Amino acid sequence: MSRVSLKHLRLSDRDLDFLVDTASPEVTNKPKLKQIIREDEDFRNSFVTDDKVFRKLMDDEEISLKISPTLFFEVLLRKAVKDLAGVSYTVERTSTMRIPVFDTKEVVEILTKESLLLYLADMLSSFTKIESYAISFRVGKGIWKKIRFNDLDIHSLMSLCGAVEDEYRLGFYKRIADICLFILGIFPDYAERDYRYPFSGQLRPQIRGKVKISPEEYEKEGRRFYKLAAEHQSARELNLSEVFWTLHGNFQKAKKPLNFITEHYLNYKRQKCFV
Repeated sequence: MSRVSLKHLRLSDRDLDFLVDTASPEVTNKPKLKQIIREDEDFRNSFVTDDKVFRKLMDDEEISLKISPTLFFEVLLRKAVKDLAGVSYTVERTSTMRIPVFDTKEVVEILTKESLLLYLADMLSSFTKIESYAISFRVGKGIWKKIRFNDLDIHSLMSLCGAVEDEYRLGFYKRIADICLFILGIFPDYAERDYRYPFSGQLRPQIRGKVKISPEEYEKEGRRFYKLAAEHQSARELNLSEVFWTLHGNFQKAKKPLNFITEHYLNYKRQKCFV
């Protein structure tokens, strides 16, 4: 199940090599510089936000082989903070319209919370590889049932929430909410097209065996499960309650930097980033 701990996202040696080689290729004492980056958070962030680093990410077709997914998305999120601060509105889409909303100040303010930005980077990285699981549980005396699912299967995850003990539910709550935010943030067109015809706006017919979720339901469930996660005892122990409460109360705004990243940075690369 998805990770639920988050403190300071530690850069790997490969990440550090990339940052140093890209932002300060002229440096002579590379090990010392890497050590400073590890130990000084502000210095670290100055490298992550360096424009040369962002351009390298955009230009290198094999960047996924050179750095961790978490660093990749952290760079994009920090770039989004800077770029959003320079525009006056975000765009909300319906099946037929693009609506300007003058809320960039609030969106940027949310991302200035370091813990939230790092959470989003970690969350996005978790979708670059989908894991499959098999869980067995007893349905009667001597009778066991095995369920196979992957961690993008929101319906199975919802069903399993009621089948596990409360102490194990945080990971399920978190993942369900993250899926909702991920879909609406990175693949909003999929959520809309899968539920409605793009031009008429009419609902698509239900297909037997497949449950369709509307964009509105994704948002509703995302808010609900972030609230459940925030209230869970383990979230307090992991210092994640505040992040979950922020996402519960600001779900609509939290998806907008992800929409911005999708439209302005990833574009056709989106399918390559997520398996």
